[in-house]
Amino acid sequence: MRRAFIGFLFLLPFLAHSQRFSARDSQFQLDGKPFRILSGEMHYPRIPEEYWRDRMLKAKAMGLNTICTYVFWNVHEPSPGVFTFEANLNIAKFIRQAQELGLYVLLRPGPYVCSEWDFGGLPAWLLNDPQLKIRCMYPTYWTAAKRYLLQLGKELEGLTIDKGGPIIAVQVENEYGSYGNDKEYLRAIRQTLREAGFDCLLFTSDGSLPMMLEAGTLDDVLPAVNFDSDPAVEFGNLEKFRKNIPHMNGEFWSGWFTQWGQEKWGGQDLNKQKGYVRWMLENGKSFNFYMFHGGTNFGFTAGANFYNNRYWPDITSYDYGAPLTEDGEPTEAFFAYRDLLKQFQTNGTKLPELPTVKRISIPTIAITERAPLFENLPQPVASVQPMPMERFGQNFGYILYRTKIPGLGGKLRVKDLHDYAMIYVDGVFIGTMDRRFGQDTLTILQKGSNEQVLDVFVEALGRVNFSAHMIDRKGITEYVTLNWLTLMNWEVYALPLEYQTLQKMRFSAGKQTYGPTIFKGAFVMEETGDSFLDMRQWSKGAVWVNGHNLGRYWRSAGPQYDLYLPGPWLKKGSNEILILDLDLTQPAPLRGEVLRRYGL
Repeated sequence: MRRAFIGFLFLLPFLAHSQRFSARDSQFQLDGKPFRILSGEMHYPRIPEEYWRDRMLKAKAMGLNTICTYVFWNVHEPSPGVFTFEANLNIAKFIRQAQELGLYVLLRPGPYVCSEWDFGGLPAWLLNDPQLKIRCMYPTYWTAAKRYLLQLGKELEGLTIDKGGPIIAVQVENEYGSYGNDKEYLRAIRQTLREAGFDCLLFTSDGSLPMMLEAGTLDDVLPAVNFDSDPAVEFGNLEKFRKNIPHMNGEFWSGWFTQWGQEKWGGQDLNKQKGYVRWMLENGKSFNFYMFHGGTNFGFTAGANFYNNRYWPDITSYDYGAPLTEDGEPTEAFFAYRDLLKQFQTNGTKLPELPTVKRISIPTIAITERAPLFENLPQPVASVQPMPMERFGQNFGYILYRTKIPGLGGKLRVKDLHDYAMIYVDGVFIGTMDRRFGQDTLTILQKGSNEQVLDVFVEALGRVNFSAHMIDRKGITEYVTLNWLTLMNWEVYALPLEYQTLQKMRFSAGKQTYGPTIFKGAFVMEETGDSFLDMRQWSKGAVWVNGHNLGRYWRSAGPQYDLYLPGPWLKKGSNEILILDLDLTQPAPLRGEVLRRYGL
């Protein structure tokens, strides 16, 4: 009993009690007293669950009083009506962790979140509807979106501030003024959030241009503005749009994202950004660092953009040039913002010390076995013509299309390839096609009149997460022609490459025939800690360690050449590694580094 009583006393400071948070004239108020939101964005699926506390403590150490997170619909509902909120997706635990540490929470449930995340957080199975329209009252979309929001309300029941939780405000949709003008849709989301139990302050978040504010806001919902430029101008635009409201910067872009093939990592001019933050602090504005800590697009979750008539997929790292690096290390920006924020703490609050995370090197990782992917294919599905992977019930990964062609050769065209293809004829590699460069044709040489087997192996690199190009189905989305012939009668092999499937593959030490290879190895650890896998001598693919998909690597594209390996995903003793490489048939050297290199 004594031990239990001591535990109760330890928890006493964190016991929930009902509070009231509101927007009153030009101020936010917490229990009737002025309150300023000093927030940092971090996303629970992009951070190992074991590090949530570390990252939140570092937010407090920088001087923040609030954290902000999106909710990612597609990972919570991987198939229609089937929800998961476990382990790294346990958003209720994430929010309670914030409350235990004395932090408030801004919740951004979407349904659309953008965030350089596949399909902007919308589930890929929506795309099985060939007529799909999104972010509006189109029945297929809205029925599913409402079901998700109501389910989220059940998961987060009791966590709004009026019920004793830390959630002080919830966002309605996300930057809707940059997309559409369906006010009925916005009102339906607002009403559904209320039905779901989010009886707290609601807000929208948009650019400050008049058209964006007009399209993206509702009269009875507080508008916030997003920017990385002069806050006097941005808040001036907000003031012209709606007077006598608290001013909040919903996203202060403290860094920027990075795309495959980009010359340098994304970031911002720190001196300029410091000046903008100082202005907001001195003028009583609330703001949210986007991002405070970016984390990692683990697995196949990274999104893409489409601009200047070109497709740009995002890298695995979501480092973002944020105050905390991808692996949680404070940067120069962290200490610069900390020096500013400590001058504006209430009641002379002293900022806490920074926690640390152990980092290790892994000298050698032995690769001992391989499994040729094309010798480990699932049962095919017959299809008269190719169809996108979503039509085969597949959300992520790779897909193989196989048919027979005349042996006379000619010009092969894959119409609307999404996104990267490797082409084989009778087991011989003949070339690649890359959507980034608009490549969709190859020449097949004549090899007599006999039929040949054509394989088109396609990688889905990430669905567009912003703009009118978001309907982005993967695989071969139209048809394939050889000269003037439209090729028919295909066998289609769905290859989402989930870990459970990889475990069942037939590994051996034998020679590779053709096609992508899955390599298997092991390494023994006497201690665990964070590391970065050095993928510079590998080509293109993905890595799994102890069942965790670390994400994609792509040497020829860059600028990322390392994959973050979180310490909690390692274990003392033997650790398993699986590597899919699209090009290599022999393993390359592999080791783990203590720190990331930002280039070759």
